[in-house]
Amino acid sequence: MTSRRDFLKTMGLSAAGMALGGISTAAASPFASGRSTAGKPEKVKIAYIGIGNRGEQNIDEFARTGMVEVTALCDIDMGAAHTKKVMGMYPNARRFRDFREMFEKASGDFEAVCASVPDHMHFPIAMLAMANGKHIYLEKPMCRTFLEAEKMMEMARRHPELATQVGNQGHSEANYFQFKAWKEAGIISDVTAITAHMNNSRRWHNYDSAMQQMPGGEPMPADIDWDTWTGPCAYHGYSEKYHQGNWRCWYDYGMGALGDWGAHLLDTAHEFLELGLPYEISMEYANGHNSYFFPYSSTIKFRFGARGSMPPCDVTWYDGLDNLPPLPDNYGASEYNPNVPSTNQGNTPVSKLNPGKIIYGRDLTFKGGSHGSTLSMIPSANANDIKSKLPEVPKSPSNHYVNFLRACQGTEKTRSPFEINGVLSQVFCLGVIAQRLNDRLYFDTRSKQFTNNDFANALLSGMPPRKGWEDFYKLV
Repeated sequence: MTSRRDFLKTMGLSAAGMALGGISTAAASPFASGRSTAGKPEKVKIAYIGIGNRGEQNIDEFARTGMVEVTALCDIDMGAAHTKKVMGMYPNARRFRDFREMFEKASGDFEAVCASVPDHMHFPIAMLAMANGKHIYLEKPMCRTFLEAEKMMEMARRHPELATQVGNQGHSEANYFQFKAWKEAGIISDVTAITAHMNNSRRWHNYDSAMQQMPGGEPMPADIDWDTWTGPCAYHGYSEKYHQGNWRCWYDYGMGALGDWGAHLLDTAHEFLELGLPYEISMEYANGHNSYFFPYSSTIKFRFGARGSMPPCDVTWYDGLDNLPPLPDNYGASEYNPNVPSTNQGNTPVSKLNPGKIIYGRDLTFKGGSHGSTLSMIPSANANDIKSKLPEVPKSPSNHYVNFLRACQGTEKTRSPFEINGVLSQVFCLGVIAQRLNDRLYFDTRSKQFTNNDFANALLSGMPPRKGWEDFYKLV
């Protein structure tokens, strides 16, 4: 077992604005895989970090599998109304407010971790989990900066015995298997453009874009460990505008609508069309642009080069109530996916256009929704014309949670591991930089540097980590 003290010692100090290159490749450590040697696999001993709201939903999903034994619970707000339910469900689990203390004192009690925390805390938790030899299920987006994704992917590559899974659940549902089968059969081919859109109301649409400083200094609930919540980010005093999901809208903490929903809308297209990283990212439209939180609405264009026999492809992202994308003729109805997980801000479907995507191929155009929603053809008559050519789409052998747990036991591979989801997360990080700077950026996919903006290059690594958190940015 690697203690917190040993971890921080071996991680070492990193310089502010660390370069993206120069990562060493030490041999993987012989951590336990969690497999049963004979008979029925044992339950996976799991610890949960973040147990309210989305965390509670993930915990319920893991409970439904019947494959877990809960040994530890961690939340910076233990005792609050939104965490008490889970605490009552698992009275024998050890309890912590600081995940670092949990790893130091209870690491021997669990073999896997599920983290459902704000985006800015994904990186340190995942790195500490892997350093301690723990399988890690991590909510999307995978991380908040391009550098963090580089390091998380490298850490995962160096420890192939550990299962990593990012929580874009559609990657284990019909959307995944249909896209894969249709791409392999040539039904989806020569894609030159993709439109992705999320036009629901979001909480960050309500703040004043003329603000001159970050909010803070409000009375803090007694149970909150705000210093641990802040993690490696610059410290801001407590504000309800940051807490319980409100963090999503701030550049310091979240990834906006793009990071929140992009992982559910673009995941299969990015993987199976092998898009990789874009060479150009441009902010086409911004309403309410400012230095602190994401615009009320935005349009971002990503340009991807040719890959093998596949042509160049432009992906255009639309978000905001006033920023609906153009729709092709015969688009039809905008279907709502009732299986989208709820949030603490409500989930009334919009009447004009629900979250989804449009995929423009050489001969066919497709539309799809979010999460596990499958694609349909535009116009629908096209499906009848090629019905005999449509391949059989296999059913998923396991949902996203069972897939992760089976990977912990060594019987399946995760479908959204860090090595796959990390590149998609980097695409979002590049998009967020374009949003923040409100500019057109050119990116060298080989050197992984912008060629026309030095400040954008600094944002690849983000602000230097706060004192006491530097060591998480040095791979072991």
